[in-house]
Amino acid sequence: MNVILLKNVDDLGGKGDIVDVSNGYARNYLLPKKLAMKATSGAIKQADKLRHQRIESEAKLKGAAEELARNLVGSRVVIAARSGDEGKLFGSVGTHDIAEAVKKFSGVEVPSAIIQIPTPIKEIGLHEVTVKPHEDVEFNVTLDVIPA
Repeated sequence: MNVILLKNVDDLGGKGDIVDVSNGYARNYLLPKKLAMKATSGAIKQADKLRHQRIESEAKLKGAAEELARNLVGSRVVIAARSGDEGKLFGSVGTHDIAEAVKKFSGVEVPSAIIQIPTPIKEIGLHEVTVKPHEDVEFNVTLDVIPA
């Protein structure tokens, strides 16, 4: 059965794609959960609009992510944190702290959800932090944690 996807479905396709699936999968899963609709001639025209809208919005999001990368690549962000004599922090520096520091130093607002750190930062020094604003755009920012 040919169906038009109304939402992105993992391992099947994106919003507006026309895909051929088994009758049972369409009737028992895709159609009741409103993830797809039957592909009729009128619905195919709607699918083309959905697909074009998805492509345009993805292009805008990727462009915004690339602009963010151009502004932040190679930058060094300084965070002052309370620490002991041996350079160990009282607590840790998390993604929220990093997002605030980036905004303070560069004026660019970065959501903390796109900042990736392998483990919480618990000592003074230089640390590499990965920022992934889009699935195709990823870059590193150097974080300099200094004693407060």
